[in-house]
Amino acid sequence: MNQEKLIARITCNPEIFGGKPIIRGRRLAVEHVLDMLAAGDDAATILSGYPWLEPEDIQACLVYASRLARHERIELLPAALAS
Repeated sequence: MNQEKLIARITCNPEIFGGKPIIRGRRLAVEHVLDMLAAGDDAATILSGYPWLEPEDIQACLVYASRLARHERIELLPAALAS
């Protein structure tokens, strides 16, 4: 599935989570899926917790994050200052 079809799975509804990006109009925020992935959950674990979720929904969240990250800049501390 191409990125445009994937990103179309991400919607916003002002009545759900204050308009944050959600998956296919359901009450599951993109950020929640990304947080689960960042915490080390794999796709199978996430899918088992949300029976209506499809693998393409998880992929759509990653496409969304990738596109968002292209427009962000985070100032990281140089390694010498971080320790």
